[in-house]
Amino acid sequence: MTNSAVVHGNFTIDRFYPAAPAKVFAACADPAVKKSWYAESDTHEIKAFDSDFRVGGTERLTYLFGPDTPFPGVELTNEGVFHDIVDGQRIIISSRMAIAGRPISVALETIEIAEVDGGTDLTCTFQGVFFEGSDGPAMREQGWNDLLDRLGRLLAD
Repeated sequence: MTNSAVVHGNFTIDRFYPAAPAKVFAACADPAVKKSWYAESDTHEIKAFDSDFRVGGTERLTYLFGPDTPFPGVELTNEGVFHDIVDGQRIIISSRMAIAGRPISVALETIEIAEVDGGTDLTCTFQGVFFEGSDGPAMREQGWNDLLDRLGRLLAD
């Protein structure tokens, strides 16, 4: 049996949003709203985004990398299952990401939402395993920082 190298990576990102917790939670729960900050980007073309937001429900994002990326025209898929949802407070999803059909990572992602003076604290905890040739923890953390920035811009509108 061949021993494959894997890299484990964990990170936590805390954000404050000057919006009500219900609005922040809804931006993560409503598939149309989540698509706008989580899936849409000028770096790729979305082929599909579906989210069945319930415990046991699935979420699937498929897109093609754009021409100005390291993988022009290559397909990325991210498939997840919601394991825990506490309305207005918590979302836990596990996901598997692949590029060109080759798995690159498996992750457990927890979003926690808490009311604070003047708005909402959001904590994103990521626990992942990255396979050979994948983006790795540092790039994935940057990706989540970018996503949460986009969420902040959406909430500010």
